[in-house]
Amino acid sequence: MTKGSKWSKWGFLALVVPVAAGIAAWQGWAWWSWATSPVVTDATEQGADQTVQIQIPPGTSGQQIGQDLEAAGLIRSALAWKWWSRWQVRQTDGGGFQAGTYALAPTSSMTDIAETIWTGQVVQTSFTIPEGWNLRQMAAYFEQEGFFSAEEFLAVTEEIPRDRFPWLPDGLPHLEGFLFPNTYQLPAEGITATQVRDIMLKQFETLALPLYDPSAIDLSLLEWVTLSSIVEKESVVEEERGTIAGVFTNRLEQDIPLGADPTVEYGLGITQTPEQPLTWAQVGTPSPYNTYINPGLPPTPIASPGQASLEAVLNPEDTEYLFFVARYDGTHVFSRTLAEHEAAKNTIRETFNNN
Repeated sequence: MTKGSKWSKWGFLALVVPVAAGIAAWQGWAWWSWATSPVVTDATEQGADQTVQIQIPPGTSGQQIGQDLEAAGLIRSALAWKWWSRWQVRQTDGGGFQAGTYALAPTSSMTDIAETIWTGQVVQTSFTIPEGWNLRQMAAYFEQEGFFSAEEFLAVTEEIPRDRFPWLPDGLPHLEGFLFPNTYQLPAEGITATQVRDIMLKQFETLALPLYDPSAIDLSLLEWVTLSSIVEKESVVEEERGTIAGVFTNRLEQDIPLGADPTVEYGLGITQTPEQPLTWAQVGTPSPYNTYINPGLPPTPIASPGQASLEAVLNPEDTEYLFFVARYDGTHVFSRTLAEHEAAKNTIRETFNNN
């Protein structure tokens, strides 16, 4: 071989290697782009909001997940998924895909889908418990929404999990008043009555319990929640909440029976209406919850008070009122004396009858 032919060979190789490398790099990029590009399906054509739900049972391997996603038309290549998974493990020093039900868009990239499952962004469901609901109303709601039976929920509310919530008062027959009313989000599958109970207790612990200072109020934790539940049931107009709390505080301090209709209703398991108000016979029916007959507070709360009612009892309005009666628009007439109170009741009754 001549010197010229030798340089010709190496010059050729110097030219070929970079070109080959560039082609390989381009092919690799094209393969990755193809693997992660979205698959056009009927759902995609209908709109980007469409999703496909896929369930990943516990213990499913990353390779099997990739095959399931490919079969569902969510990714193009299970092989690309496999390599991404290995890379993710190295980058995060461990971890793995999370079991659960996922709502995935066919328009999403493979990396977005993988990130969703890797971080456990499962399908969520929500439920809302309004202020003033009692345990039986909650139980009926959960059964109606298909979470679990009313009987199952009521059963777990008669279990007092003081091992996890040691602040719960001693001697509670049930958890009335301590399941905090709010909107909650949970994984959509496998919801149990115990799980719902505990998340609501945790919310009370987080939002309500820090408000309570036993050195600043002459009420135990149970008494505070009980009085707050009565204020919650009596208050319709927000502006009156503090006044109603002040009236009940005055009556307790002066040893006057609270005379709260909602306690009678709770004890009898009924709900009065403008057309069917409480009768004298019902008001006179003995019950531990009848605050017309029994002085002081009933033995337990009668509903779940919200934060506003809890705060109102901690800071009741300084008022001389000892009575109030409801108008039929949710507002009340407040009175200082029994004579004023009786006159207000007669006026409201006459107005209703004339209408």
